[in-house]
Amino acid sequence: MNYEEGMDYLVNLTKFGFNFGLDRIRHLLAETGNPQDKLKTIHVGGTNGKGSTSAMLSSVLKEAGYRVGVFTSPHLHSYRERMVVNGEQIPEERVADLLTRLKVVLDKMAAEGHEHPTEFEVNTALAFIYFLEEQVDYAIIEVGLGGAIDSTNVVNPLVSVITNVGMDHMDYLGQTLEEIARVKAGIIKDGGVAVTAASRPEVMAVLEDTCREKSARLIKVWQEYGWTSLESGPESQKFALRGGLYDFPQLELGLAGEHQLVNAATALAVVETLVEDFDVEVAAQDFAQGLKSASWPGRLELVRPGVLLDGAHNLDGAETLVKALRGVFRYNKLILCIGMLADKERGKVLALLAPLADKVVVTKPNSPRAGNWQEMAVEAKKYVAEVYLEEEIPQAVNLAVSLAGQGDLVCVTGSLYMIAEARAHLLGSR
Repeated sequence: MNYEEGMDYLVNLTKFGFNFGLDRIRHLLAETGNPQDKLKTIHVGGTNGKGSTSAMLSSVLKEAGYRVGVFTSPHLHSYRERMVVNGEQIPEERVADLLTRLKVVLDKMAAEGHEHPTEFEVNTALAFIYFLEEQVDYAIIEVGLGGAIDSTNVVNPLVSVITNVGMDHMDYLGQTLEEIARVKAGIIKDGGVAVTAASRPEVMAVLEDTCREKSARLIKVWQEYGWTSLESGPESQKFALRGGLYDFPQLELGLAGEHQLVNAATALAVVETLVEDFDVEVAAQDFAQGLKSASWPGRLELVRPGVLLDGAHNLDGAETLVKALRGVFRYNKLILCIGMLADKERGKVLALLAPLADKVVVTKPNSPRAGNWQEMAVEAKKYVAEVYLEEEIPQAVNLAVSLAGQGDLVCVTGSLYMIAEARAHLLGSR
């Protein structure tokens, strides 16, 4: 297969849908030599902040001279973003080659009567094989959904990271924070090390119980680390950060939003664990420079003057966005352009964001899960008099920009599927 044929093949695998469990991925990996067992991994789960934390860790370890693979999902513009080595996306020809080889194994599994792996399971296996063949020193593996039975949970990581736990994907993970926390805690391994920036008492109780049961050590970022904002801007910020090994009176981070300071502290906790427990060599300057160089598009990103993109696709994300809109960005009026999936808490998100806006444009995310997307306009009208409906994302973005006056801010937010298309349109890459 060439790259285009490979992408068509992968997209066709989405017909197997969400199908949780580890039997299929374990069988697939066994047929390919269990590449995940030959990698030194850091497993990153949580409701929000997984991508930012992974980006920081990757940048720091790269700065320290290591070869680092990062597996994340979903992507914004290209499937190749999901598998990156030292900042470079997997080449198209490697995707094609790996999928051609994996198809042989998948066809064999099907012929033998085994259940066919899902698209995400094939993607996960592809990443493990690629990172092994690229001889990465460390592989940072982001959980796809949940934790316990996510296909990435076949690794035996050096460190398990649970950034935080909030209400998201309730149809799959549970209806309470405790239930969701139990699923996410499934990535903690027997005798392992876990790092968390979770702070809600009911979540911490679950994580502490899990670590006791598994004789794992739990590092609590909020209790064991300290940080202070020094200067907060729309495109970067400065802050102080104190850990167990390192103490930084001033660091610079090229990511906006106070929540990123928690992610930075989480990254430091992971780095210090690697240094102390696994003899990884990371100097203080490596951490400082790595943090300064880290980037994570689509999250509080000013793509052009007066136009902000943020993938606030759940309630916790919306709360973070509200804090940034109130504390970081300066503007006269706010024009909100939003599109969310039907399985999210759309009403609660709008209740937070819409009161800040002068005008709202509601659009449809490019996903089968968009559902009755027009309902968001009805919700928005509870808070804002001027509400517009525009199904096509590029046209919705254009409308929002046209509604903004001098000194106004356009905030494009919601589903990452919607953010991706909006970003491509705004940057002219379509």
